[in-house]
Amino acid sequence: MAEASRTLLFSYGTLKQGHQNHFLMQDLIRKKDANFLGPYVTHQCHPLVIGPHGIPYLINLLGCGHRVKGELYSVSAQGLVRVDELESTSIGHYERLPIQVCEEGKDSVLVEAQGYFAHRSFGEKLWERKGKVGLAEFGDKEGKEYVRKEDRAPGSGSILHDIASFITPDD
Repeated sequence: MAEASRTLLFSYGTLKQGHQNHFLMQDLIRKKDANFLGPYVTHQCHPLVIGPHGIPYLINLLGCGHRVKGELYSVSAQGLVRVDELESTSIGHYERLPIQVCEEGKDSVLVEAQGYFAHRSFGEKLWERKGKVGLAEFGDKEGKEYVRKEDRAPGSGSILHDIASFITPDD
C-alpha cells in the first residue's frame, strides 16, 4: 500500500525543537504523521521578526532580511491540518506558502517546501514597524519572550487585534 501524500514543512519558530510549540511536532512524530528531516535554511533572504507576545513571523518579502535557519519536516495531510490549526491559518494569522530551502551546508540542493508566513494583510507593515531589522534565527533568547495563548494577560484581544494595535503608529 502506497504511503499517503506528505508535505515538506519548514519550521523556523516555536515549532522547532526546544521551543514552546514543539510538543505538536513531537505528537505528530509519535503518531507517524511527521518525520524530522534535519536543519535547513531558506535559499533566499526573508525578513524574520518578533511581533506581539514574542511570536515569530517570517514575512514574504524576498531579498529582505536574512537567510533564515529552521528545521524541515515531512508531514502527512492529517498532520498538516493540525499545524494549520495551531498557526490559525483559517483566521488570517499565518498563511502557508511555498518556500525554497536547503540543508544547512548544502546550498546547491534546493528543496521545495511550505512555510508559515505572516498573513499578507499585515506582514509588510510588521516588517516596517520593526524598522526593517530582522533575525537570521529564532533562538533560545527569542524563545524566552514567547507567551503562549493561555498565558497572555486577561483583556488581551484576539491575536489579529493585538497585531493591528502593534503595527498602528501612536499619534
